[in-house]
Amino acid sequence: MIEFSQNIAHKLNIKEQNVIAVLNLLAENATVPFIARYRKDKTGALDEVQIMAIKEEAEFQKQFSERKTFIESTITEQGKMTAALQAKLDATTSLAELEDIYQPYKPKRKTKAQTARENGLEPLALKILEQTSFDTATEASAYINENVKSADEALQGARDIIAEIVNEDAEARGKIRRLFERTATVQSKVWTDKEQEGIKYKDYFDFTEPISKIPSHRMMAVMRGFMEGVLKMNIAPLEEDALQLLEKQYIKANNTAAEQVKKAIKDAYRRLLHTSLETEFRTALKAKADEEAITVFAENLRQLLLSSPLGGKHILAIDPGYRSGCKVVCLDDSGALKKTELIYIHEPGRLIDAEHKIRALVKEYKTETFAIGDGTAGRETEQFIKKLNLGLPIFLVNEDGASVYSASEAAREEFPEQDITVRGAVSIGRRLMDPLAELVKIDPKSIGVGQYQHDVNQFRLKERLHQTVISCVNTVGVNLNTASKHLLAYVSGIGPGIAENIVAYRTEIGQFKSRKQLMKVPRLGSKAYEQCAGFLRIKNGDDPLDASAVHPEAYDVVARMAAELGVDVKSLIGNETLLKQVDLKKYVGPQLGEHTLKDIINELKKPGLDPRTEAQAFEFAEIYSIEDVRVGMTVPGIVTNITRFGAFVDIGVKQDGLVHVSEISHTYITDPNEALKLNQKVTVIVTELDIARKRIALSIKQTQLAPAKKEKQAAPKPFNKAKEPEKPASMNDALSMLKNKFGK
Repeated sequence: MIEFSQNIAHKLNIKEQNVIAVLNLLAENATVPFIARYRKDKTGALDEVQIMAIKEEAEFQKQFSERKTFIESTITEQGKMTAALQAKLDATTSLAELEDIYQPYKPKRKTKAQTARENGLEPLALKILEQTSFDTATEASAYINENVKSADEALQGARDIIAEIVNEDAEARGKIRRLFERTATVQSKVWTDKEQEGIKYKDYFDFTEPISKIPSHRMMAVMRGFMEGVLKMNIAPLEEDALQLLEKQYIKANNTAAEQVKKAIKDAYRRLLHTSLETEFRTALKAKADEEAITVFAENLRQLLLSSPLGGKHILAIDPGYRSGCKVVCLDDSGALKKTELIYIHEPGRLIDAEHKIRALVKEYKTETFAIGDGTAGRETEQFIKKLNLGLPIFLVNEDGASVYSASEAAREEFPEQDITVRGAVSIGRRLMDPLAELVKIDPKSIGVGQYQHDVNQFRLKERLHQTVISCVNTVGVNLNTASKHLLAYVSGIGPGIAENIVAYRTEIGQFKSRKQLMKVPRLGSKAYEQCAGFLRIKNGDDPLDASAVHPEAYDVVARMAAELGVDVKSLIGNETLLKQVDLKKYVGPQLGEHTLKDIINELKKPGLDPRTEAQAFEFAEIYSIEDVRVGMTVPGIVTNITRFGAFVDIGVKQDGLVHVSEISHTYITDPNEALKLNQKVTVIVTELDIARKRIALSIKQTQLAPAKKEKQAAPKPFNKAKEPEKPASMNDALSMLKNKFGK
């Protein structure tokens, strides 16, 4: 794909030499995390986002080139290729323009125009299109035959031919496409008698918004209503504007022939052009909305996967329940299941027994922390544990997807003799210990941090979420001696098959003592070793560098640094005083440049440092249901989901509240991610409450003092309304965007 490097560099505004370096590395089967981390000197320190953009743009350019080649060969085979047409094709840079040029040469089903041509009406159509002065009715009479019964039929056939000419004119299509881009609106109306069935789409029963401004969540809502047969949808500019553009191009006179051309233009627009371009723009708007929703999902997933881990602790985890009881499990500091139990805390006659069991388990298994699922009966279970006064931290753990894991093949393989409730409790406890290691076992779509995830392009969603998981796993690094095969499968260069082989080999030898031992794993060759070694950690191994992110290919350089400072490698690691004395220029070579050497020094200062912060316990206010909530109440909460129009916050009452983007900060923001992160602890005030519809509106900024105004302020810049980001018009508008709160 090197041949596309110039186009990619221009489009992405990246130096061509760096694009070429990335494309060459990708061609050598290097992974994105490996290139971003260990080949910075070749790529100019491009990050994962830029490298992925190069990869995707190269794939698009390849597809574009293949389509262009196909179109050229098809036209050539038809004997219709000309120098001018070839020049047009060569100058084209978009698929839409390419398809416009191909339109007249594309094989098609029999059309009205083809029938008219077969009936001998093409000369009449071309004469009318010239718009010279003649009597069209008289001229049309000359074309009456066994298939054309009257002059009117002849004129209709001629207009059908003209309409097809207009529709297949690349210039005309380009003009109407640009009109769509500038002025078209999305319009939706409810179908008659669908008002009650589609009440959740009430905001879209009579809705219009420019396609240039409509945000993804509103487009997705209209599309869902359209697909469910509740809404009629139309995408179009004003018809008179479209007709005016076409008439300006085609109308040359003011006579009866021109009147026929006008009729043909109107037919061309209504029957052909509008229909075709509406489909094109519907597809494009859907794709754009999909990408926005997928991006939101991926951003939230990244934050969730990189949530703060508690680390190795003895945990008592509880999967709460009412009638079926609460499933209790005890885990050791490695996450191994040691004991299971069942308690009933909602039946007064069994409460004392539940208390005795918990106290006994805490003592016997040296419990250091409680992990309680935050779903049904979660807060009540938290209350029960608090009343025991055991002096241990209590964490409410997001249990979205735990039931999916419980019934999965992975869970059955891990715990073949345990029922799904035990597996769910184990998952809750392990999530607290290490969210990343546990959540990789679950389909990301089931984790509950997306919006409209069932409506978007499923292939693209799976691809992006998979990329996100890979990025997170390699950012954190993986303990080679404790990681599950599910976690190992996401390490750069490994995959499911090799991950299973690693676990099998680890079981055989007991523990890895050196990264070099990876070369003995079946199917893990030199290329896979190159890609994965730097992301795998071995604590207390034979080589202290194996516990760091320093790649084995740089071990010799580190040894030279240590030798020239008069110490061994182990003494150099973590010694910032010595590391400051290293002259990096002495070690620059063909394989290692300054970018990589700086990374090595930073890694040696704090080897194997987990980029995640440690989990901290959090307490909700003493409210347990929406009936306890009052407008004006100020309470703590946790951000559970972020969308483009606001953030959902758990305040401990089962129904998450919505903080509209306008209520997040006193500073103007367009994206909640500018101010908030998933799992962030916030203080909110209740601004609106609808108990019947289980809706809570919250504000963060009203709990904060507005920044003091300066005495002298620079004159504000003119506000460009055309660039104003679109948000739901009101809190109710935002809340109605979702049929249900995803993740709850």
